[in-house]
Amino acid sequence: MDKLDYKKDFKNLYLPKNSPCMIEVPSMSFVAIDGEGDPNGEEFATVMAALYSFSYAVKMSYKSKVIPEGFYDYTVFPLEGVWDLVDKSKGTTDKSNFAYSVMIRQPDFLTVQLFERFIDETKKKKPSIYLDKIKYNTITEGLCCQMLHLGGYDDEPASFERMKQFCIDNGYERSSHKHREIYLSDPRKTEVDKLKTVLRFKCKAKI
Repeated sequence: MDKLDYKKDFKNLYLPKNSPCMIEVPSMSFVAIDGEGDPNGEEFATVMAALYSFSYAVKMSYKSKVIPEGFYDYTVFPLEGVWDLVDKSKGTTDKSNFAYSVMIRQPDFLTVQLFERFIDETKKKKPSIYLDKIKYNTITEGLCCQMLHLGGYDDEPASFERMKQFCIDNGYERSSHKHREIYLSDPRKTEVDKLKTVLRFKCKAKI
């Protein structure tokens, strides 16, 4: 088969319009690390590095002695984060109060056994204490509201307000305080006003 490219093959999940819409998100498998604190800190960068090291080990496994059964070529999926607050009595301006689960989607051929194999292989090539904290699981979000946010991360509240109003106008309500962000741009190489981030939160129809 041709190389799987999430931007083409899963366009509805990763390249929505910059206006709110409803979507039914299917079950997907991820490797994830849970943590707390400011995402601008050194620890968060180390967490991301561990996730990418693992994900590229899976991606490049066609060069290994034992190629995974069912392997197919694909583009590594973007980094995603599910965000919440440690102390919900505080606002969102204190970034040290953030609780997160940062993750990268994995190809369908990755099994639990292969996950353990690639964790071991990654530890040998790029050791990190965070490799011991990686979890492999399947997530089902179901009905969600989402939109493409253009601009800086600190400007996201305005987009969330648009999403909230869209839900109200169309007979839905937010069903979780958590939200998901999918990072389509590298902030180290992209001007702030050109950053692209998919914003998403779970919804349910109003009774």
